[in-house]
Amino acid sequence: MDRGACWPYFDPEYETLSQRINPPRVSIDNTSCSDCTLVKVDSVNRPGILLEVVQVLSDLDLAISKAYISSDGGWFMDVFHVTDQHGNKISDRKTMEYIEMALGPKGKTLSRNGNAWPTKAVGMHSVGNYTAIELIGTDRPGLLSEIFAVLANLHCNVLAAEVWTHNMRVACVVYVNDDTTCSAVVDPDRLRVMEEQLKNVLSVWGDDRREARTNFSMGYTHVDRRLHQLMSADKDYEDDVGVGEGGDKGVSYPKPIITVDQCDDKGYSVVNVQCRDRTKLLFDIVCTLTDMQYVVFHASISSEGHNARQEYYIRHADGCTLDSKEERERVIKCLEAAIRRRISDGISLELCGRDRVGLLSDVTRVLRENGLSVTRAGVSTVGEQALDVFYVRDASGYPIDAKTIEALRQEIGQKVMLNVRRVPGSGESPRPNGWAKNSFSLGSFFERFLN
Repeated sequence: MDRGACWPYFDPEYETLSQRINPPRVSIDNTSCSDCTLVKVDSVNRPGILLEVVQVLSDLDLAISKAYISSDGGWFMDVFHVTDQHGNKISDRKTMEYIEMALGPKGKTLSRNGNAWPTKAVGMHSVGNYTAIELIGTDRPGLLSEIFAVLANLHCNVLAAEVWTHNMRVACVVYVNDDTTCSAVVDPDRLRVMEEQLKNVLSVWGDDRREARTNFSMGYTHVDRRLHQLMSADKDYEDDVGVGEGGDKGVSYPKPIITVDQCDDKGYSVVNVQCRDRTKLLFDIVCTLTDMQYVVFHASISSEGHNARQEYYIRHADGCTLDSKEERERVIKCLEAAIRRRISDGISLELCGRDRVGLLSDVTRVLRENGLSVTRAGVSTVGEQALDVFYVRDASGYPIDAKTIEALRQEIGQKVMLNVRRVPGSGESPRPNGWAKNSFSLGSFFERFLN
């Protein structure tokens, strides 16, 4: 190399210059529509911005009835029609302030400095007070009970967990700490034993085509997005058995109608989705397209009653459209899987009580002894309180009868406050739960038990 060569100076701040000159603008409008709040976001366009915006709204459990998205060129413009969990406009000042803060100019800075409100994050292994564990394997009755039993026997307290099942596969992200020191588990020998025992549990009844895996997460990714990534990497979208085929007899969900067409005059591929509307549907679809390296340039979202229609104008990150039949079919299968992963039938069990080591092991053991399978679960703790939601169904596929529900009330309800609700047949979730819920969301959770 010529020591006398002169290279032009590149200012690392230049990359974010346009964002600093034109910071994001967030507007919350409660006057234009009589039945919903309009959230408008204008910003310099950059990769991944749509997913970030949708993620913030989804983490607040806001229902998105309509959305208009445009990000062609250098500018990003979105309008979302949203309501709260009860179908009302957003009236809570704290919620509105959080949206403005998270999506506004300070959102990125606050997130980096750790001063933002709690978000669903995976990772930070040995950072802070917990260790994150990722698990994926073949689903079977009683599996979750065995996983929590292993962790309890290893003197690990489960602070939070998210569990999804789909197409006979299970993926979970579990956050644990030492039950004595209340700090992350960092001892290499202890981590090795934990990994071996969990992998042994996952390997029972294993699928010969897919290996069970246990990892200690080192990244920093939204937990729902990470679960989508784990299941997609595991190819749960292949040989799809369909929702309802393993669940309550007589319960079936209409298959999503997904098409991929070409818009040759504009140079886009057009993805159309028609399916049952449900909580976080927009997030799941945008997340899947983003992780498949597709860029959404325009989109129109609408829902009427239980039905949702979504249209996306996309290109691959390299600028190409979906020209091959194989690529279009893969997109359709991956989106179908993403839509179905959150659908639950049967009943939901909402638990609230004092947290302790072994609580989850005891609860899931009772579920297993009563012939129930967990299809999805959200586990979290706030202070000394455990706030958990389990979506369960009969392991044999029959409807859960009143006798079983009463047995659950007798066995579990003596230790914690328990609310049992039948999941609507439309596939909608009664109330999603997650890691590190914001305080104003948790208030409604407590309210249902105390009233």
